[in-house]
Amino acid sequence: MSVLDRFLRPPGIRIAPIGTETAGRLAAIHESAFARPWSSLDFARLLGERAHAADGLFVGRSAQPSGFVLSRIVLDEAEILTIAIAPAERGRGHSGRLLDAHLDALSRRSVRQVHLEVEDGNLPALKLYRGRGFRETGRRPGYYLKEDGTRATALTMTRDL
Repeated sequence: MSVLDRFLRPPGIRIAPIGTETAGRLAAIHESAFARPWSSLDFARLLGERAHAADGLFVGRSAQPSGFVLSRIVLDEAEILTIAIAPAERGRGHSGRLLDAHLDALSRRSVRQVHLEVEDGNLPALKLYRGRGFRETGRRPGYYLKEDGTRATALTMTRDL
C-alpha cells in the first residue's frame, strides 16, 4: 500500500473499551439521541464503577468516540443501560457493529444473559435488537416521559449469550 492509498482510503472503524475520560463526549452524544439526557457527571460516575462495561465507536483517526454502549454487569447477567451514535454517523450500520462487539466483550466477561429496555416506538432500535436475537420479555406501560409530555411503553428484552 502506498502512502497516498493510506490517506485516500475511507476511514476505518474501531471499537474499544472506554473510561471516565470520555464522559463529556458521551453526554453530548446522549443529549443528541434522548429527550432526557444524562450529564457528564452521570457518565463519569457510571464509568468509574467496576460493575460497568462500556465500548466506544471510533471513526477514522478520531480519539473521541462517535458512539458508545454502556452496560451494568451483575454476576453472569448484564443490562444494557444505553447505546447511542452521534448524528453524523447514524444510518451507517455502526450500531450493529458496536452492539456485536459489546456482546462479545460481555461474553468474554462470563456474562450469559443480557437484558435491556427500549421505547416501543423506537423502530430502528427494535430492528437492531430483534436482528441480534433479543426477544421481548415484558412491557412497562407509561414508563418513558416523552418531550411532548405524553408517555410511552417500555419493552423489556433479553438475549442469551
